[in-house]
Formats: sequence, C-alpha cells, structure tokens
Amino acid sequence: MIVLIRGGGDLASGVAVRLYRAGLKIIITELPEPLAVRRSVAFSEAVYNGETLVEGITAKFVKDPSDVLKMMNVWAKGMIPVIVDPDAQAISLAHPSVVVDARLLKQRVPLLYERVALLIGLGPGFIPQVNCHAVVETARGPALGRVYWNSSPLSDTGIPDLVLSQGKSRVLRAPQSGKLKTKAQIGDIVEEGEIIATVGDQNIVATFRGVVRGLLPDGYSVLNDLKIGDLDPRCDPTLCKMVSDKALAIGGGVLEAILSRPELRKIFWS
Repeated sequence: MIVLIRGGGDLASGVAVRLYRAGLKIIITELPEPLAVRRSVAFSEAVYNGETLVEGITAKFVKDPSDVLKMMNVWAKGMIPVIVDPDAQAISLAHPSVVVDARLLKQRVPLLYERVALLIGLGPGFIPQVNCHAVVETARGPALGRVYWNSSPLSDTGIPDLVLSQGKSRVLRAPQSGKLKTKAQIGDIVEEGEIIATVGDQNIVATFRGVVRGLLPDGYSVLNDLKIGDLDPRCDPTLCKMVSDKALAIGGGVLEAILSRPELRKIFWS
C-alpha cells in the first residue's frame, strides 16, 4: 500500500515513521524550500541535503516528482522518497491508496482534485465529508491522536504546549525580517540570556536554561515574527533526535484510520 504524506515537518515525519515501521510505502511531498524548525527529526531536510536520517530511517530526495520508477528504486532500498510537489500532482502518477495532509496549515484546506480511497487531515482546517474522510486530533490532551469521522478537531488556540511550565517562552521568533545568523546549534544547551541567533542587529536570546531542540539553518531569510526555533527546558539533547510523543500519537491515529477501512485492511490480511 502506498501512502502519500503532504508535508515533511516533525509531526508529518512522526506519522511517516509510524507508517513505515508498519510496512507501508511512503511518499513525502514538500515545498521547494521547506520550513521545518525541528530539522533533526524532519524528512523535509532531504530536499536540502539529498538524504536525511530520522530514527534510523533514511529519506532520499527524488528531483523529478514524476519519476515513479525512481521512487520505486528508493523503496526497494528501504528508504522513503521525498519530492518537491506543492500541488500533490504525484497522486495521479503514483496512485496512492491513502493521502495524509500533514501540512498543519491550521486553516480551511481545499478539497483535493484527485479522488483517493482515503484522505486523512491532521488538525484544524479539516471537516470530515467536506474536505477529507477523517481527521486526526493534533491538540495535546485526552483527545490527542483520536480519529474523527463525523466531527471536527479542536480549534487552534495559538498557545504552545506547556513543557515544565514553559509555554510561549519555548518558541523562538524572528524580531524582524532579514537574514538569520545562528550562534547555537540544535542539541546545544544554552543558559538564560544567551544569544541563540540574530536577525540584523536584533538578538534572539534564551529566556530560560534549556536545550535548542529546533532551529532554522544559518543564512535563512526570515520574516518578522516567524518561528525560527524551539527551546526545551528538559535540557536533554537526546530529545532533539527523537520523534516526539505527540507525533507518534498522531501517527497512531493515522494508522487506526487506515485500518478502519475494510477495503484497505484486506490488503494487509487477505
């Protein structure tokens, strides 16, 4: 079974990891310049580097999004193909049974022009039977990872999840538009007040002691208030290379949605 995942950020990659380990063939579509902050656990990095590794799984960039044969060769080597395909035109070429929209746009997403057996949306912006078949909840709490077939997920609050009482302070944002100059790297432990990056003449400093869990690459052109990094108060560098519990929970919801459909389930247990 082929599953096409739109988006290669950290949550989308967590879904890909869970489905890959369950034996499904994955295609990841991305933008020409992916904007993933947690780059050490994002398959989108393959667009920049040619290949990337997340929890022992390799993703390889396929330059021609219409080259299905090349994608098959990537699968044959036990890897995940990543293509630049913002409009998901590969759906009509690779004929996936399932499409997962994991772009987390958090706004109403237009219905795909291509018909697929199962279209799963992640989080706000999706309404079952309107622009998808099912939605997986992405908000932390008792509903995280639940599959909705007849109702919508929780609305986006715009408030980051709390980690050891740190919420908004975990998110590093550009103080102005310009070129990002990084002073730290993902995995570094920084002290309160330490400069993590600069944009122009403005510093981005740590508001508490923590580990840099995510950071856009040096030299990236950013817009004012864009999220450029993520600080984790748990001060554990190993977390930087681990798919999050949230991503795995969402991935479990996606797997449940797939196996809930008898016509897809029989592919596995026929």
